[in-house]
Order: sequence, then C-alpha cells, then structure tokens
Amino acid sequence: MTNILFVTSSPRGAASHSSRVAEQVVERLQAAAPGSMVVRRDLNREPLPHLGETLLGAFFSSPDAHSEEQRDLVALSDKLVDEVFAADVIVIAAAMINFTIPSTLKTWLDYIARSGKTFHYGEKGPEGLVKGKHVILVEAKGGIYSEGPMKIHDYQQPYLRFILGFMGMTDVEVVGVEGVAFGPEAAEKSLAAAGIRADEAARMVHEARAAA
Repeated sequence: MTNILFVTSSPRGAASHSSRVAEQVVERLQAAAPGSMVVRRDLNREPLPHLGETLLGAFFSSPDAHSEEQRDLVALSDKLVDEVFAADVIVIAAAMINFTIPSTLKTWLDYIARSGKTFHYGEKGPEGLVKGKHVILVEAKGGIYSEGPMKIHDYQQPYLRFILGFMGMTDVEVVGVEGVAFGPEAAEKSLAAAGIRADEAARMVHEARAAA
C-alpha cells in the first residue's frame, strides 16, 4: 500500500491547470497500487494562517511558556509534519503566481520546514531529515520558462527544489505545464504533453518503489 500526500495550492480552484494534471498523477498512482491512501491538503480552500510572530515565537521558545494560541498553531504544524513523514509519495500542484509559488504553498512550507523536525544543523552544516520520499511536482506557468529569455525569471522550480532538498526530499520528478496563457489551443497542447509526462512520472515512481 502506498501513502500519498496530495497538496494543491492554486487560487484558480477548479480551473487550475496544475491541480488538473496533479489529479491525473494521483489517479495513476492509485491505479498502480490499489488500496493506496490519499491525504489531501487543498491550501486554496483551507489556507493556513500565515507565519507570524505568534507561531515563530513558539518555534523558538519552551512549550511550557506557550499561550493557548501558540499551542494550537504548533499542534497544526506538528500535524502537517506528520503528514509529510507518513507519506511515501508527495504530489504537489503549484501554479506560478508573479514568477514564484502561491503564498498559501509558501505558508505550508513554513509550517513544515522546522529545525529539529525536518532538518537540523550538524558539524557539516544543514541536513534534511525527511528521507526516502518520492516527490512529484506539477507546475503550471502562463508563459514559457523552460527555455528562452524568461528562464532566468523562474523563481518557482528552483525554490521548490531547494527547500524540498533542504528537508531531505531530493527525489523530485517535475511535470511542467507552461504557455497556458497563449490561448486555448496552446493551453490544450501543453496539457496534453503534461498528461503524458504525468503518466511517465507516476510510472517511474511506482517502479522505483516496487524495486526498493
């Protein structure tokens, strides 16, 4: 049985290209491993409170000194961290908003990137503690960023690869959907190509898990 954590974040809801393709990924993973369990985190419908003084203060203080609000926020963070550790495969759908990720997804990352929980600093520097996970990252972009003059302005994929790797999640397959702002025909062409890549990514992850 495979445990899948499915995280979506697009503010476009049902019209989201990233969520649409990511749903296909999850369906293929479930078909390949019947009985798989899926935990869904829709950060658009149920956004997390943005990181602020209350939670940040709790992260760097003794639990004995926490207020009730701090205890509740830390408990929420603990739950999100537990979901990550419980997952065998993590599927993340991310739309590009102003050249980077949605603030809802950034907040989720703020809740799970915790010293002593998902990473720590040792003699050789930082070490990620979330190991052995397969991540499938579905990215949607209105323009073309895989090549050409806008490639250097893609602050979405480099950041996600870095922060996931910082926590130990270095096995990342990327499914890209780009150029969707260039009209319906271009969007459908991109979605068709992404659908093929989604199938490939799901197959590769299933085969890797089966061989492990």
